Amino acid sequence: MLLAAVLRAVGIPARVGFADVRNHLRTDNLRAVMGGADLFVYHGYCSVHLDGRWLKATPAFNVELCERFDVRPVDFDGQSDALMHAFTSDGTRHMEYVRDHGSFDDLPLDRILTALDQTYGRMAPRAGVADDAFAAPADTGEATEHAAVDPSVSSD
Repeated sequence: MLLAAVLRAVGIPARVGFADVRNHLRTDNLRAVMGGADLFVYHGYCSVHLDGRWLKATPAFNVELCERFDVRPVDFDGQSDALMHAFTSDGTRHMEYVRDHGSFDDLPLDRILTALDQTYGRMAPRAGVADDAFAAPADTGEATEHAAVDPSVSSD
């Protein structure tokens, strides 16, 4: 996620987090694309380390979308989690966090693709790895869940 990358670039430890959410304000067209489902599996958020603790923040909706769906923009104060609001300003159910998958140092792509296939069916063909030279070394395994991020280590 872009927010995690930007935070890391300025030396703030950050992870990508994922949760299954039910968006009660989704459009009929979107629900049709999702095979009639109303559950968004592996919806992303950012986990940021500030003042000795991990906080969750979601940059998912911009001001225009908030206005369209009548929800307040999410404010992140650096003191508490800032996830999507459960209700709109008139009390209509908006976002329901159903299951938290945790936070990761790197994108758990295999987990996400498996969950998407299981929930929605195959929506798009998988790209696969073009050449073994581009594959990660066998000893790295899958993304490490809940491991600390060292902002002094560059990925370059």
